[in-house]
Amino acid sequence: MPAAARRKDTPPPRTGTDELAVLRGFLDYLRTGVAAKVEGAPEPQVRAAAVPSGTNLLGLLVHLTAVERSMFLGDEVTDWQATFRAAPDDGVAEVLARYRYAVARANEVLDGCTDPAATLPGRPGPSVRWALTHMIEETGRHAGHADILRELIDGATGR
Repeated sequence: MPAAARRKDTPPPRTGTDELAVLRGFLDYLRTGVAAKVEGAPEPQVRAAAVPSGTNLLGLLVHLTAVERSMFLGDEVTDWQATFRAAPDDGVAEVLARYRYAVARANEVLDGCTDPAATLPGRPGPSVRWALTHMIEETGRHAGHADILRELIDGATGR
């Protein structure tokens, strides 16, 4: 791999010593990385299906917004497949703004969580620990998809 491509990568976070700080640090690291993959991506390629499943870069961020809102804000999602599609008039800036707003709101909820074994506020479950671990897995999986899709679009690599 060329040195220039490696320089663009950001190493994993060196977060605090308690469990919640570590989990939140890794989640925020992944959130920032996936948003960076969408930022600046050109139209119409950002919404073009690059694989047979129809997955596209903009749709991934729409989906992750729905997952953040469902997990931390209690939004109900009745059709998860539909969350992988951006509306025709949604541009990169609008989708990024909605994602960043959902993340900020989710972080406000998490700011009040001090016990990883407790449930999320106002919810019967899951535990804060489970929710953060799931969101790390979910965001990390789709960040990997976004890496590939963005490189197919315009060759951009790194975080």
